[in-house]
Amino acid sequence: MDFSTPYAHCRGKITLEGGRMDILLVDDSRTMRMIIQRAIRQAGYRGLIVGEAENGAQAMEKLRAEQPKLILSDWNMPQMSGIDFLVQVRAAQNNVPFGFITSETSSGIKDLAMRSGATFLISKPFTPEDVQNALSPILGR
Repeated sequence: MDFSTPYAHCRGKITLEGGRMDILLVDDSRTMRMIIQRAIRQAGYRGLIVGEAENGAQAMEKLRAEQPKLILSDWNMPQMSGIDFLVQVRAAQNNVPFGFITSETSSGIKDLAMRSGATFLISKPFTPEDVQNALSPILGR
């Protein structure tokens, strides 16, 4: 493995500050962020620039500098939950497609997500096909 360049060890995963970001991935679990990125690649989306945040507050900071094509967020996170993050994004008149990947599966949660402006909700556990079905209307393929 070549570790001479930043992120060379991430096999296709690129996280950049101040670059052109395709997806902003928000989850407090580093492991889950890695699993989601792998599912994105397995769904056929390679070479995308994925920015990461550990919670909604950190993600709002990233949105001040970036304009991703898509936001993927967990629901339950410290400091600012996914639904609070979505509400703040929409309050800022930002209409970026916003999807949840969450273990929250009740119909009430799904309804709240959609009423608040979510584009889709993927329930954990998920497959690369679930990811592809949600992302293809937004990113193509």
